[in-house]
Amino acid sequence: MIPALMPNYNRADLAFERGEGAWLWDAQGRRFLDFGAGIATSSLGHAHPHLVQAIADQAGRLMHSSNLYRVPQAERLAARLVEATPFADSVYFSNSGAEANEAMIKAVRKYHAASGHPERFRTICFEGAFHGRTLAMISATGNAKYLEGFGPPVDGFDHVPFGNMNAVRQAITKETAAIMIEPVQGEGGVRPADLRFLQELRATCDEFGILLALDEVQTGMGRSGKLWAHQWAGIEPDVMSSAKGIGGGFPLGATLAREKVAEHLKPGTHGSTYGGGPLACTAGNAVLDVILAPGFLETVDRVARHLWRGMEALAQRHPKVVTGVQGAGLLIGLKLTDAVSNTEMQGAAVAEGLLTVAAGMNVLRVAPPLIITESEADEALRLLDRACLRMTPGEAKAAAK
Repeated sequence: MIPALMPNYNRADLAFERGEGAWLWDAQGRRFLDFGAGIATSSLGHAHPHLVQAIADQAGRLMHSSNLYRVPQAERLAARLVEATPFADSVYFSNSGAEANEAMIKAVRKYHAASGHPERFRTICFEGAFHGRTLAMISATGNAKYLEGFGPPVDGFDHVPFGNMNAVRQAITKETAAIMIEPVQGEGGVRPADLRFLQELRATCDEFGILLALDEVQTGMGRSGKLWAHQWAGIEPDVMSSAKGIGGGFPLGATLAREKVAEHLKPGTHGSTYGGGPLACTAGNAVLDVILAPGFLETVDRVARHLWRGMEALAQRHPKVVTGVQGAGLLIGLKLTDAVSNTEMQGAAVAEGLLTVAAGMNVLRVAPPLIITESEADEALRLLDRACLRMTPGEAKAAAK
């Protein structure tokens, strides 16, 4: 008999009752160090006092009013995001990363149509990408596993190998509207785009009169050590999506765009019942209070570098388990050997009290809250070391003596 809750998730047999900072406790009272952060979403950790108080205060006043009326909390959050993001002139709010990406693609197509080129509706995407679960976004993702059983893919997405500039240029036609890319492929194996490749994409978009659309759903809001990961490459997109960490765990998505793109999304072209509501945008403002505070991003970068050094040492100690470390900032992937699956490694980490997330290409994804300390990074490394020993039975037996 099918359960009341649809069985579309492969859930671990864990149920958490409370959290504090980078820690979670399950129903049996066992404590876990959370280095998955709800898939890179709980950017301020759990029960952050400022975020909790802001949400509670707003919930006690007004939770929802709809976009039939002005939403001051959304106006304030949009203004702050624009001020902190050099390329952006305007922001559209939604509820998730997939919705933010949908809005981004619609904005791209509308821009070209309004500019006299309705034939430009195709977007170049990359193999290994992940852009969400809607029909259009699984088509943008292009992974056969996600497309199976849902009929023909939505037209308008062309896929090329990640990091291959020649393939990008060959894929550009008179119908090409944009190039869409994650600065670091999260679900696709925590693979970072080379900074020079991102710079070349920007130059190519300028050369052909197409738009650069960045999916920063997972890499944005400080996770790389800068507010946006593309800033490491010294480039600016034309339009960009954000979600996950932007609400600190409260559902919120955003699409940031240059004026030339945003101005064409006029009333009636796009919308959302819940998007940009008072409660969600209050959460977003509270997260920004913390992330934009002096020294916060510098601390994220410092702790991330400390964790990276430890991860690289871990890989050297356990060559039978880990072959390399990749990613950016506090979005780190441990590339595992063929003898170890990422789900097995994830289970071994859980057994030691550490939460991580599996990613594609047999990678274990580590994406802790941005508020972790160096001592918590060291504790995670200790637990990962023990998990690696679990995956090498001979070493585990020797260590137990």
